[in-house]
Amino acid sequence: MFSIALLIAPIFSLLIVGNLLRRHGVLTMEFWRLNDRLVYWVLMPSLLFYKTSTAEYDPELVGTFATVILGSFLCVLCYGILIWRMSFFSGAVSSSILQGSLRHNTFVALALTERLYGAEGLALGTLASAMLIPTTNFSVVSLMVVMTSNNKDQNIFMAITRDLARNPLLLAVLAGFACNFMFDGELPVLHDVTRILGQGTLPITLLSVGASIRIKQMAADWKPMSFAIIGRMILFPLATFIIAQYMGLTEMQTMIALIFASVATASASFTLANQMNGDAPLMAAIITFQTCLTFVTIPITLTLAALAF
Repeated sequence: MFSIALLIAPIFSLLIVGNLLRRHGVLTMEFWRLNDRLVYWVLMPSLLFYKTSTAEYDPELVGTFATVILGSFLCVLCYGILIWRMSFFSGAVSSSILQGSLRHNTFVALALTERLYGAEGLALGTLASAMLIPTTNFSVVSLMVVMTSNNKDQNIFMAITRDLARNPLLLAVLAGFACNFMFDGELPVLHDVTRILGQGTLPITLLSVGASIRIKQMAADWKPMSFAIIGRMILFPLATFIIAQYMGLTEMQTMIALIFASVATASASFTLANQMNGDAPLMAAIITFQTCLTFVTIPITLTLAALAF
């Protein structure tokens, strides 16, 4: 466990550095807002496009990997619906539990896969992102409409659906796969530019994620927060590991799937909770607490999984 913790320590160190830079005012809040936009609209799409357009995917592996990733996702989706239907939580609170259980921080997951497994791991991590980004967004948005429904929600749902159709991460993945299918090898200029931009994506992103952590927001109701933690950090990794073993994934493939199953929920969950009448303060607390907790839980999860190989 110590060796894994040592390998991923630089990733979490960058989160701490980003948080300290924000808290001590070394960089202004305006910088962090603009940095988030740069990452979302330029840097991360460049990285996703470059990796999906240049990677060599085995069709058999894609099918097996999809079964593991989406099968475990479905298990946690059922868990979120069950909590909503069988608990005394309101629809708003249940929607935040759902997001906290299902959504994943793509940026941190990709940084971890590259750190642990290099270019080959990052390519497989990009494939996992390509599967989870559209599945997660459509599933979560659709369920949140039902959970928090009122007269205005249908218009919000249509607006978010249009936004998903313009989602730069999703479009970059689709464009990358199309380019991979149509062209043999890298295209001059286009791949050079996206490769250079992609190289700077992960460190800048990790600083930004760290800057978004708000320790004071962790004083939310512990009961709903605990359900989100169970779904995100226990059920999702456990389901992923069981299905991966059944499907015969290699150690590296299993570990990458587990990284995506174990990282904290996405920072964008707070924005969605605000837009769709969810419990935004609870969502902020879940994001912050899960991000801090993964400093410990990810090394434990990967260490326990490694014992099976």
